[in-house]
Amino acid sequence: MQARHIDHVNLRIPADGVDDAREFYGEKLDFGIEDTLYAADEKPFFDVRLSATAVIHCRPTEEFEPPTATSYDHVAVVVEESLDEIESELYSAGVEIEKRLDSPLGATGEAPAVYVEDPFGYQIELKARV
Repeated sequence: MQARHIDHVNLRIPADGVDDAREFYGEKLDFGIEDTLYAADEKPFFDVRLSATAVIHCRPTEEFEPPTATSYDHVAVVVEESLDEIESELYSAGVEIEKRLDSPLGATGEAPAVYVEDPFGYQIELKARV
């Protein structure tokens, strides 16, 4: 079997966290939000579009429990911008940078990255292209 890429990541969010997710991922990080089928009650989650081939499913649930240090670490997303541009965009959007690493290793090699936390406690790594 030959893997090509990760298709999606499924994150559970609080049932009342839909607006917070749309604001954080859609407005602050400027990723596309695809929620037509969710709004029509045709599927139990909506998508954060990262690229043509990758999404984050946000699944609202009453049983949500915030991630812990032993249950989750982070999702890494490679973005087109340089680290300086990433930091500038996050600052302008009012998103606090948790940490910055100059050369974390990823699937495509080492590249600078910053880490932010979404409204539900999930850490997101925003990594410049190698």
